[in-house]
Amino acid sequence: MPIESDHRGSDSPYVARVWRGRTSGVGQMTSIATSTWELVFWEQHGVMHAAVRGPETTASSAETAGDSESFGITFAHGTSMPHLPIGALVDGGQDSPHVTGRTFLLRGEQWQIPDFDDAELFVEKLVRAGVLVRDPLVNEVVWGGAARVGSRSVQRRVAAATGLTQGAIRQIERAREAAVLLGAGTAALDVVERLGYYDQPHLARSLQRFIGRTATQLRRPDPAADPLSLLYKPEGPAGS
Repeated sequence: MPIESDHRGSDSPYVARVWRGRTSGVGQMTSIATSTWELVFWEQHGVMHAAVRGPETTASSAETAGDSESFGITFAHGTSMPHLPIGALVDGGQDSPHVTGRTFLLRGEQWQIPDFDDAELFVEKLVRAGVLVRDPLVNEVVWGGAARVGSRSVQRRVAAATGLTQGAIRQIERAREAAVLLGAGTAALDVVERLGYYDQPHLARSLQRFIGRTATQLRRPDPAADPLSLLYKPEGPAGS
C-alpha cells in the first residue's frame, strides 16, 4: 500500500509539526507511538472527515481503505483544549460531529478547514478564541529544561496538558529518535550508547513496544511490510 507524505516544522510555539499524506489501495499500516495530540482532516471517497487524535502509548496496526488524502496539525507538548481534556483522548480520539467540504465543528462552532500552508494562521484563530491554550513550562521540562516550581506541581501540569507522565513522554520520544537513527544506518550499539539504553535487549523492547519494529527491520526495511506512520526526529521547543 503506497503512502506518500510530506511534513514540516513550525515557528508557532503551539505547533510541533504540520503534515500531509496520501494513501492508495487497501491495507494495513503500523501507527507508531506518539506523545503528542493532533487535529486531523482527511478525504475518503469524496467525503471530508475531521477528528482530534490523542497521544498513542504503544505501536498498533491500523487499517487504511481506498484512496485517501489527509492533513494534520501536531501540537506541541503543553498545548491543550480546555473543553476537551487530553487525558480522555489517550489511545483514542474524538470525531467532529459535523464536517462539510470546507468547514468542521469544534467546541460547538464552525471553523474553516485549514491547509498545509496556512496551519499557523488557523492555530492563531483558535488561540484568540480561547479554544487552544498553552502551558510553556510543560514543553520546557519535557525537553530537559529546569522548572521553577516543585516536582509535584510539574507532574500535575504535565499530566493535565499531555495526558501522560514525563517518564512516558521521554520513553516514547527516545524510541522515536532511536528509530530515526537506525533508519539512517546507525548501528544498534551506537544507538544504545547515544540514547542511554541499558543494553541492546532494552533497546529491542522499547522499539517493539513503541515503534512495532526490530532494529534490523528499521535498518533494512522490507518493502513488503506494512508502512510506518509519520516518523521524524524529535525536536525541542520552537525557538530553542
